[in-house]
Amino acid sequence: MGKKLLWIVCVAAILLFAVWLFYRHLTRNTPPPPPPVASNWPASIPSPPATPATPPSPRLSPTEPASKSEPTSGEPGFVLRQGETLDYDANVTKLDSTVAHIRISAVEERTSAGRGVWHLQALAHTENPYRMVFELDDQFDSYSNAGPMTSVQYEMHLSERGQKVDTVERMLTSMQDPLPNGGSGVRVPAGTRDPLSLLAYLRGIDWTRTSEVRSPAYDGRKLYDVRAVFMGKANAVPVPAGKFDTIKIEIHVFDNGQEMKNAHFLLHLTNDANRVPVLMEAVLPVATARVELTKSVSGQ
Repeated sequence: MGKKLLWIVCVAAILLFAVWLFYRHLTRNTPPPPPPVASNWPASIPSPPATPATPPSPRLSPTEPASKSEPTSGEPGFVLRQGETLDYDANVTKLDSTVAHIRISAVEERTSAGRGVWHLQALAHTENPYRMVFELDDQFDSYSNAGPMTSVQYEMHLSERGQKVDTVERMLTSMQDPLPNGGSGVRVPAGTRDPLSLLAYLRGIDWTRTSEVRSPAYDGRKLYDVRAVFMGKANAVPVPAGKFDTIKIEIHVFDNGQEMKNAHFLLHLTNDANRVPVLMEAVLPVATARVELTKSVSGQ
């Protein structure tokens, strides 16, 4: 697979939600990844400014209609559990084999300035034989406000083809927010979510009462507007972990007010209180990328 195609698929997964991370995996000949541990947890995370649980709808286009419903996340029925671990295989249909392995974990919930903050983590590794041509061992860490799951800090620890890059960025939602001492920050609209917190936020929506939600999303490099639309229910969706009745969500991504027309994103959540992401798809002009659940461990 060419470098350009791999990049497109990676971006697709990422925008899908916190899933660009998906595009990497552990080689089959190496031991499983170690348990998630706290990474660069700041000594003190300032309390974010008081804002509504759900941010104002971002401007998607001059003619875009207002959302029919703007709910909050964490509605009754869904509870993110500490220690939850979800394993995925990422593949491209044209290749008919696993390209990467992804592990997404809810590491822990901590209290900072009297508020709950979740540490979410994703580990991504390419699999053989693709690892021989594009070696990836990446780690992504999200620190997000409990409830609305808005980003406080987002980290990328990348190891790609032997080159290592580490970035730690504090989310600054107000012009009055100072840059962190000795660190870096990015100014974003209130309510911005990174890929991991966006995925958790979508799980917390009560899709039986909601047809659509919107959110600003920052992928570590660029800010996008994301619209998630309820598409209905699907029965017995097959993935390596089994067959699941799911809720089907379509993801629309906007860049500077223009929707990305050359890609189509779908998310399947289990149709139960856990709303586990079992299947994520990115339909591209050149191929379809699928991220499929292989194993889930419930937290406590």
